[in-house]
Amino acid sequence: MAKRMLVTLGVTIAIVSALGFVKFKQIQTAIAEGASFQPPPDAVTTIVASEASWTTTLSAIGTTAAVQGVTVSADLPGTVERLSFESGQFVQAGDVLALLDTRQERAQLAALEAQRELARITFERIQGLLNEGVVSQAEFVGELHAIIARKTIRAPFSGVLGLRKANLGQYLAAGGEVVTLQSLSPIYVNFAVPQQSARDIAIGRTVRVTANEGAGGTWAGRVTALDSKVDEATRNIQIQATLANRDGALRPGMFVEALLDLGPAQRVVVLPSSAVSYAPFGDSVFVVAELKTPDGKPYRGVRQQIVKLGPARGDQISIRSGLAAGEEVVTSGVFKLRNGAAIQINNSVRPANNPAPKAENS
Repeated sequence: MAKRMLVTLGVTIAIVSALGFVKFKQIQTAIAEGASFQPPPDAVTTIVASEASWTTTLSAIGTTAAVQGVTVSADLPGTVERLSFESGQFVQAGDVLALLDTRQERAQLAALEAQRELARITFERIQGLLNEGVVSQAEFVGELHAIIARKTIRAPFSGVLGLRKANLGQYLAAGGEVVTLQSLSPIYVNFAVPQQSARDIAIGRTVRVTANEGAGGTWAGRVTALDSKVDEATRNIQIQATLANRDGALRPGMFVEALLDLGPAQRVVVLPSSAVSYAPFGDSVFVVAELKTPDGKPYRGVRQQIVKLGPARGDQISIRSGLAAGEEVVTSGVFKLRNGAAIQINNSVRPANNPAPKAENS
């Protein structure tokens, strides 16, 4: 009985050992296959990094402002007798814009001038007689002349009129608005830059201003003034540039982008912004390289490379270090890549790579 039990136990141990050996070999084979497994390549687009000459610039959002701009108003109260302009018209300094009713003042003036003439004749006939009222009448005559002149509203400087705000027959109180007047050439562009950038900005620096398509494109000007203080809330300093604006395309109050040249051009490596993988520990790009699997088989994959970024311009971004011109870099699909990943390149459709893109009409 004991012998049969020992035989049974031995057979059981042999069977378990055989099964364990078979399972061990299966696991060992699976581990080997897993180690040599290469996932299918990811479809990506690529570009060869190129070198370009970029001027050191600073971009800021600005607003246009008139060098001279006023709302032309009535100096004295009165009824509008004549309007001598059309909305949007260009006028010269001194042009008559409106005339207020002066019939009462002119009637008073005519009566006083008649009285003054009679007093003069009387004074010449009776030497030594000085009528005290003659002096006061002369002063009043001068005052009436001044009132009549002040009721003739003229353009204080040359410029473009806005929309008319007064009508014929309308009674205007003192200070009543007639029309706006803006001098468009030259024109100011005001924008703010961080305080740390102020040391690089000097009077005379070139500024390129870009507006929307409807305004006509890009204009060049120069920095003409820097504010004397830094804004405590934003730590920015206000800069003022002056542009010729000879065609009058820029109007006061327009939203523009100001690009300020800070120094000479530098050679930089340029890539589409979509090629950069942004991360807190460091920004990186994926460089295309010939790699090998653990068993020595070659394949086309990517190598993750940490880079230091420079200024951006449109769809492009400059690389200060970490990448050389001529290296092939992945430009789309970087979010799904990892170091050593296999790739399949398809450049039939590539991401935008324009240093000065234009917004399309939607």
